[in-house]
Amino acid sequence: MSMLNDMLKTAVDNNASDIHLVVGHAPMMRVRTQMAALDFPILTAESALRMLKEMLPEHRLTAFLEKRDSDFSYEMPGFARFRVNAHYQRSSVAMAFRLITDKVRALENLGLPEIVTRLTYLPRGLVLVTGDTGSGKTTTLAAMIDAMNKRYHKHIITLEDPVEYILHSNKCTIEQREVGSDVPSFSSGLKHVLRQDPDIILVGEMRDLETTSAAISAAETGHFVLSTLHTNNAAQTIERIVDIYPGSQQNQIRSMLSNTLQAVICQVLFKRVDQPGMVPAVEVLICTPAVRNLIRENRVYEIQNVIETSRQFGMQTMDTAIKQLFLNGKISRDDAVAMAHHPEKLERQLVA
Repeated sequence: MSMLNDMLKTAVDNNASDIHLVVGHAPMMRVRTQMAALDFPILTAESALRMLKEMLPEHRLTAFLEKRDSDFSYEMPGFARFRVNAHYQRSSVAMAFRLITDKVRALENLGLPEIVTRLTYLPRGLVLVTGDTGSGKTTTLAAMIDAMNKRYHKHIITLEDPVEYILHSNKCTIEQREVGSDVPSFSSGLKHVLRQDPDIILVGEMRDLETTSAAISAAETGHFVLSTLHTNNAAQTIERIVDIYPGSQQNQIRSMLSNTLQAVICQVLFKRVDQPGMVPAVEVLICTPAVRNLIRENRVYEIQNVIETSRQFGMQTMDTAIKQLFLNGKISRDDAVAMAHHPEKLERQLVA
């Protein structure tokens, strides 16, 4: 086994979620949010480049050396798969690995609000799962797809960069297309996906105008579309989508979004204090008629108030979710306050 595979195996055996390779440092792993060194030699520029060549075919390596950045997946057959980002820092190759489990966890075992399961019964529209990198977005989306795969006889197409969870067709027929290998870009894949007769479309990330526009159009034409954004609350998510568009098109996109958006799920992962592992805090926005009007009329700043007063529809704010996790003894007070959108207000509530 190569040194690369030895390092990755050691990290996985230590329950690491991420592995970082930086020239001039020992390999590092992240275990339950904490960084720790692996017992391997300090990485040299030559060994880093050699490891990269182990993983990438010639054409992908050439593209990386030109663009200085690449996302791809790497598999150790029969052992583990990883999402990899290779990049340059201080003129040498560096890599970040994220462990991908092949086993998709059941939606009901993720600690998510029950409303998330109900969203998988929607026939059409756009559902967004948002949050920072490492917040569990991909795990949530895979579990939602898996729930529909067990229930429906439909055609599911995913566009991912890279493919993380391997989804096996059950009742549904599933196609997974990887950006860079199976399709040149998200926008290119979406441009042709409607000719492939899908019922459900997963777009790994709405990262540019062309991709966002195509995803919203797919939802508008009667498909169920799931995607992600790197935003931290529901109102910010809507603003980010609208701001992608030129000013002259923003009223039109608000109208389209008000008709197609079904829900926004914003996630933050916390280290548990009651047992080993992580637990999500989740803000939920459901697009009721009142919310659709606010989007259409550019009164997004009022959405937070609607979430706070609409628990009967399954909505909840991030701070409410964080507070409940603390009161249930799952997370620490320091973490709760640090991650709150309104830390001073939450701290007063926790004292009371």
